[in-house]
Amino acid sequence: MPADRLVIAIDGPSGSGKSSTAREVARRLGLGYLDTGAMYRAVAVAFLDAGVAPSDTAAVIAATTNADIALSLNPDERWVRVNGRDVTAEIREPRTSANVSTVSTIPECRADLVARQRALMDAAPNGVVAEGRDITTVVYPDADLRLLLTASPEARLARREGELGGRVNQAELRDQVLRRDADDSKLVEFQTAADGVLLLDTSDLTFDQVVETVIDLAKERS
Repeated sequence: MPADRLVIAIDGPSGSGKSSTAREVARRLGLGYLDTGAMYRAVAVAFLDAGVAPSDTAAVIAATTNADIALSLNPDERWVRVNGRDVTAEIREPRTSANVSTVSTIPECRADLVARQRALMDAAPNGVVAEGRDITTVVYPDADLRLLLTASPEARLARREGELGGRVNQAELRDQVLRRDADDSKLVEFQTAADGVLLLDTSDLTFDQVVETVIDLAKERS
């Protein structure tokens, strides 16, 4: 890795603050920002658009490998396109959230998207802050800084509820946060820090405190 590039990998469960933290750190350090979850969500939109049933594993794999996914790495200009269609808003809708684990729990789908994520990170000229489930261990284990952000279930539910602004009920909220974590953890370990990965519990920290901590750690490694 060139000396003038910086790659930060952040993993964590839903509602741990990894997305907002990664985006703000990227903004302040002048780096790219990669939301890997957006890629899984884009594929979910693609297979639903095609009328594929979530239970049809072979068809979901085909939809993944054939999907034309494009997304912005600019933290101030976020957009996602799949098969030429802008799905920036749609990937956050309840229908997509309810089906994204279909993609993320199929090994062939993960392998395809991991390769794409690694390529995007390698191509970022100044470096990138990437966040997801397996960035520190699978996608980019050689990142300059690897972090696992965690938080209590109560804190994670409260944060996601604030992000969604009351658009889902409590049952749907718990499904999006806790059920998805349980599903994804069957394939990827993202709740225990691997060797060399720093653990940061954000339960009792403000957003600014988390961002400043990550920036301080990044400066130590740059």
